[in-house]
Amino acid sequence: MTDDAAVARDAAEAEAAFSHPAVKPDATVAYGDHPDQVVDLYAPRGDTPRPAPLVVVLHGGAWRAPYDRQHVTPFADFLARRGFAVANVEYRRGSPIPAQGGKSPVAGRWPETFDDVAAAFDALPALVRDALPSADPRRTVVTGHSAGGHLALWVAARHLLPADAPWHTDRPAPLRGVVALAPIADFRTAEALEVCGGASAQLLGGAARFEERLPYADPAALLPTGIATTVVQGRTDIVVPQAVSEAYADAAARAGEVVGLTLLEDVGHFPLIDPAADACAVVAEEIAQLAF
Repeated sequence: MTDDAAVARDAAEAEAAFSHPAVKPDATVAYGDHPDQVVDLYAPRGDTPRPAPLVVVLHGGAWRAPYDRQHVTPFADFLARRGFAVANVEYRRGSPIPAQGGKSPVAGRWPETFDDVAAAFDALPALVRDALPSADPRRTVVTGHSAGGHLALWVAARHLLPADAPWHTDRPAPLRGVVALAPIADFRTAEALEVCGGASAQLLGGAARFEERLPYADPAALLPTGIATTVVQGRTDIVVPQAVSEAYADAAARAGEVVGLTLLEDVGHFPLIDPAADACAVVAEEIAQLAF
């Protein structure tokens, strides 16, 4: 496929994924005082026995401010219609102004992006028990797309963070597993490929802080987690290329851990969260294998 054809295909897939209207949640709960510190909750639909497994969704968008949780509400609703209880987490992202010397908004905030994801997961069991009684937080699977896939892998590895990290935990997260969708999972590889305009380095505070902060943020440096993990990746993804997921799986293997890598033919970046795409059904099946 030529570069122009690949770009056109990616644009069409993105348009299709973003064409679905936002789906209002059954409830929205706060895990902090900032307007972005909220979680949308979706009760399970259908005849799945209650309480249902809880799927925590972390949206992508290169950790940049213009991209919030609204674009994955159709995906959250899709999972709810497959019988899952769903928690769609919002978190603070980068500045809406362009990065210095660049054209894109700044990717992420250090340390606020990580503060929020850690705080949300710490608060979720109690929030869900109160506001979503049809969910079973003891059967939790976390999934995330693109930058959200990074955060999903990171939250499952908090027990491996350096001891001085404010997000470090003494034991692994009580998760059934992680299903990471085209995740920015290996920061060195992502930077070498200029994924999302160098978003990984921006997230860590710029090139001058990249090496210093890498052990606190890079999933490929936080292995083995001991938590069942599957990566779902489209082979024709030009946003977060297959090489990034493969680098993470290779890092896991070197650490003595097997990470599932599901590669989908003729699938790019966005069908993974598009309820009308076959790839989205594959994602739901991967989640179900861990949750039920």
